[in-house]
Amino acid sequence: MKDYRHAARLYLDDNFKLLPKHKFLFHVVFDIDQDILPVNFQNNERLELNMLVKQSDLPRFNMNMEEKQQYNKKTYIHTRMSYEPIAMTFHDDMADTVNAFWKAYYEYHIADSLTLNPTIKGFNTKDNMYEANPAVQQYGMDNSQQRKKPFLRSIQIFCLHKQRFTSFTLVNPVISSWAHDTLDQADGQGIMQNSMQVFYESVLYGAGIVNKVDVPGFATLHYDLEPSPLSVLGGGTTSIFGPGGIVDGIGSVIRDVQTGNFSVATILRGINTYNNAKKIKAKEAAKEELKGIVKEGVIDIAKNAGTITNPVGNFSVGSAAVTAVAAGAALATAKGFTDSKTTNNSTALNSAQVNYSVYLTPTEARTLVDTNETALDKVAGNLYYQQVGSRNGLTLAESDVAYTALTDNEKSVYRDKTKDNIVKYVTEGYVQISRATQNVNVVAEKANV
Repeated sequence: MKDYRHAARLYLDDNFKLLPKHKFLFHVVFDIDQDILPVNFQNNERLELNMLVKQSDLPRFNMNMEEKQQYNKKTYIHTRMSYEPIAMTFHDDMADTVNAFWKAYYEYHIADSLTLNPTIKGFNTKDNMYEANPAVQQYGMDNSQQRKKPFLRSIQIFCLHKQRFTSFTLVNPVISSWAHDTLDQADGQGIMQNSMQVFYESVLYGAGIVNKVDVPGFATLHYDLEPSPLSVLGGGTTSIFGPGGIVDGIGSVIRDVQTGNFSVATILRGINTYNNAKKIKAKEAAKEELKGIVKEGVIDIAKNAGTITNPVGNFSVGSAAVTAVAAGAALATAKGFTDSKTTNNSTALNSAQVNYSVYLTPTEARTLVDTNETALDKVAGNLYYQQVGSRNGLTLAESDVAYTALTDNEKSVYRDKTKDNIVKYVTEGYVQISRATQNVNVVAEKANV
């Protein structure tokens, strides 16, 4: 506890698994019945409404408890649960998108604005019920339409983190209060906002990977689609092994070709990689080796993109850079063994050609790790090396010692992951278990870079 290392181990280990989420990364989706919305409230405005949420509470729950005594022993039981209302604040935009949303909700539930004609001076609100020819007026909740469907079917609040989301869905929400902002001539810095309070009937939880299907409207309008200047397509960096660096650039070109996604972007990545290789401030011999890797092949891609079938085939590899290129190819064609969530920057075989007459099949391997604890720990220990040991600079042998020293509870994390994923590991060729001796051979290990 005397220095930063405690926090670093807690929050940075295991790919930032326990790092707290950021409050400002969220997205809100209002599920409004299309048949109720006015015609002039377009789909783009619905998407923009989602992005104009400035601040939002998350669901709160309150359990009513009752104390019972049995022979002087106190115990507590739940008698009721209530869903506490949440507050939500919007930017009061100049296009009146938020005000249009409230106007539609207000006119759907309340008859006042529909009954009164704002074009007539002095609204005719006099009660003439007992006159000879009374004009029956409807006010308040006595609206002229049958409100058989809710205006809002749900409100989804997505907390975003590491390209994933945690969602909270408020079921059948009802707006209980709405407040416009105050005006002040003395406030030259303030910006206007609208706020509302929402009651709801229940809460549904969800989680997944951020995409336009599972997170409706996200990255659809007003979203920056320009590549990051730290990425290869955005210009890249002069780092050799870092993100956007030389190895990453070579790998991205190889990956595009092998997956059939060769395009103009592939050419730009190749050219950026070559230009960055020329800028590397390293020893001249290493610098020339790296330039030699990309020079001819990348230039040929730019010249002959429409005529060659495998433009990366022209790369020449110098002796001093064999390790770099080998690492780049492995990184580029990763199949997700290391981080289990992304295919970037993980080590894998380019193609799994497993001889199942010599090695166990995926199903047989699953049976083995379920019944043989030694084989299970062999694979689990390597998984520990991939996710923890290699990132701490340990060799495979040192990592095995560290894994052996773990408590049973700590080991169970990697054992469970092994049991859950052993079929995939064997199918993709990461793990090979001898059919004759049942020795476990982990093929994919950390690249020596």
